[in-house]
Amino acid sequence: MASADRAAAEGGTPRRGTAQLSLSAAAWIAVLAAMVPLLGVIVPGAWIVGGLIVTAAVFAAGFVARWYRLPAVVVGLIELALWIGMVTAIFLRETAIVFVVPTLRAFAAVPGKIDAAMDQIRTGVAPLAATPELAFCLVAAAGLVAIVVDHVAVTARMPLAAAIALVAVSLIPGLAVTAPFDVIGFVLLAGAILFLLRVETRTRYQPAQATPVAPSSTSAIALSIGLVAVLVAVAATPLLPEPVARAAFGPGGSTINASLDLGKDLRRPDPVTVLTLRTSAPSAPYLRVATLSTFDDAVWQPDSRPTLPVSDAAGFGSSTAAPDVAVQKVTTRIRIDRLTARYLPIPFPAVSVSGAPDGWQVMSANRTVVSDGTLTTSSGEEYTVTTEVPEPTLEQIRASTAHVGDVDSIGLPVAIPQIITKDAHEVTAGTDNDYDALTALQAWFRGSSFEYSLTAPSVDGYDASGVSSVAQFLEVRKGYCIHFASAFAIMARVLGMSSRVVVGYLPGTTDTSTAPDGSSPVYTVSSSQLHAWPEVYFAGIGWVAFDPTKSLGEPTAFVPAATGSGSDVTPTTKPSTGPSASPTTSGRPDVGTVNAGDAQSGAGAGVNLLPLGIGTAAVIVLLLVPLLLGSLRRRRRDAAARRGDALAAWASVRDTAIDLGIAVPVTESPRAFGARLVRENGAPEAETGALVRAVEAAAYASPGDPSDDESLARDAAAVRNGLYLAVGGGRRTRALLFPRSLIVRPGSVYARAGASRPIG
Repeated sequence: MASADRAAAEGGTPRRGTAQLSLSAAAWIAVLAAMVPLLGVIVPGAWIVGGLIVTAAVFAAGFVARWYRLPAVVVGLIELALWIGMVTAIFLRETAIVFVVPTLRAFAAVPGKIDAAMDQIRTGVAPLAATPELAFCLVAAAGLVAIVVDHVAVTARMPLAAAIALVAVSLIPGLAVTAPFDVIGFVLLAGAILFLLRVETRTRYQPAQATPVAPSSTSAIALSIGLVAVLVAVAATPLLPEPVARAAFGPGGSTINASLDLGKDLRRPDPVTVLTLRTSAPSAPYLRVATLSTFDDAVWQPDSRPTLPVSDAAGFGSSTAAPDVAVQKVTTRIRIDRLTARYLPIPFPAVSVSGAPDGWQVMSANRTVVSDGTLTTSSGEEYTVTTEVPEPTLEQIRASTAHVGDVDSIGLPVAIPQIITKDAHEVTAGTDNDYDALTALQAWFRGSSFEYSLTAPSVDGYDASGVSSVAQFLEVRKGYCIHFASAFAIMARVLGMSSRVVVGYLPGTTDTSTAPDGSSPVYTVSSSQLHAWPEVYFAGIGWVAFDPTKSLGEPTAFVPAATGSGSDVTPTTKPSTGPSASPTTSGRPDVGTVNAGDAQSGAGAGVNLLPLGIGTAAVIVLLLVPLLLGSLRRRRRDAAARRGDALAAWASVRDTAIDLGIAVPVTESPRAFGARLVRENGAPEAETGALVRAVEAAAYASPGDPSDDESLARDAAAVRNGLYLAVGGGRRTRALLFPRSLIVRPGSVYARAGASRPIG
């Protein structure tokens, strides 16, 4: 008996165990909620199960260790040992002792796995495939986060600090891949954190009460604050301006995507200026960002080739033009405005880059400039690019051949849909050289048979660039730059030519307001001018750019020697501000003047009322939240009153008084307060008197022995109704919609200052 009393005095072992278990479970749920954003950038797979098991085991080990009252340091060591053993058993068991004890070989393998995962993140395409190396990093990181959260939230009882860490973890995928506001992920994380805070608060030691008390409104206050914060964020975020355009430092991005998954980026509203430039050329050049040469049946992969510092002139390689081919030397000065990327936008083919900070590397194979991983482009950064552009004549390029190149530039999947090979051969039938075949393809794509659309179906992989998506594109003949560029490059390979795809920007628009008289104009490049185009390699000339996208860019064309020097390999005609119809003549099209961003072509002319509708609905929901919370609290107290809890019934009456602005001082006895309500505020005398007598009786009753009288709930409802009916409609409506008692407690300065407003 004495031991039972002692247990009760200490909170009781069963109560302590239940509290610890609830807190550990809440912390585990919060960790899982923080990992939800990963599902948007990593293909779901076995790593999810691994993360669930490892994190659950960590929290279970911490719970058991604390049950036996082990020191916090020992608890942490046990969790760390378990984490190492489980990660070893899952990923490194071949190099472990009895599967769970890592050896030196196991530890030596870890850096390699991390490097492979980081390389996949830097060069991969979202959603990333869950390779063993990436899964190792994900599961191991989840376990470490669980250890930290368990120690901070459960052992140290600092749930707010743990919440900050969890929010930081959940933001990592969003920083790697800019995406629309994830409402579901945000609500799940916010709910999990609020649940963790509430559980931690409830599990704190509270001394036994001498007398029964009415249910506290602390839960209602916390819930109302949390719900209002979540709903405000959900309602306000879609209405905020788009953030500064960012690019991918990892798998994907909103301004520069190293893959051909550009659909979401191009559909974003409110384009921003990403850079400005001046050039010695007659017009602005295309700017390349990434080169994609390797192709399988599903995706074009960004090149990952050996690099050299841009300061090393050898890094750009030697000229690919034959001695008899004219070369135009051009200098372009570029200034970064609102762009963060690990790629440096440059014209092609560059022979030098000056002014760029240390850390930029050039791939000699494609003259693409990438970061070494220590930096990204930053606002205000300026650099100068020198290019040497081959300008062959029409006769020279017709005499050249595109049937050259390495495996990466000619490789194709084993199975090619029939429509791709059929269209490639039909469109180029009758041509007798590679250049004419390619310009025939270019004219076909830019002709009346195809339609440019950013709203083309983007389900079932149609937003992708693999052979199945290209086959579907050729059937519906509607799409945007990734479909045109990928289809052109694949069909060129079907014809035996070396081809690849480039991601970058269309030529900028002229900004005459910033160009002083007599100086070269300033060109502005917008985030809406993100683009993709194909290139084909010609012997003795080099890589030649084509632009098959309907109504965008400039179709490639070269002029005969008798007319003068050939045109630029990458068209650089002065662009207009919006797309227009391209030439539809057969054969080699003339150079047009259309040049605008993909997103501009697909933008609708109407006003999008969806954000306004969502915002309005969210505001209405926010206005109804206090009413809902007040109603739920009143029902809970009425239920307690029906079970004979007089204090719960009395608390509902005091809350109603506060809502109506009636003073509720804590120094006033129930009898005096009831008499004032009857005398000044319209409360029914009989029901008020019965309720006061029940409260006074409960104050002297034995703990845990309430009377069983459902009349308490009826009396409380009658008193509340009397108070409501004694005031005007406006005051009554405000009390119902915005109950002050959710945040104002009896006896507080605001409750004492309430206006009694006597009836009479």
